[in-house]
Amino acid sequence: MEHQSTFYKNILLLIAIGIAGLYFGGGWVVDGATELARLFGLSESVIGLTIVAIGTSLPELVTSAVAAYKNNTDMAVGNAIGSNIFNILWIIGF
Repeated sequence: MEHQSTFYKNILLLIAIGIAGLYFGGGWVVDGATELARLFGLSESVIGLTIVAIGTSLPELVTSAVAAYKNNTDMAVGNAIGSNIFNILWIIGF
């Protein structure tokens, strides 16, 4: 019973580390890409339409890539379809 408790604590720790990694990694990618775009003289609208969109899609892309690598194609396809449907409905709702 004690082994199972340790297992769940380790899983929760890994989930927390993954969430923190996604949060900080996404922020660093968007901030860094935005600064590079400004150095190259791109307008704010181009930055908003491209770099920020890519930065917010990276976690979904990584999740799908890892799922495909582990031969879990259902997870990869479901993530891609679910994300696209959510994004489309969110924009239409706006």
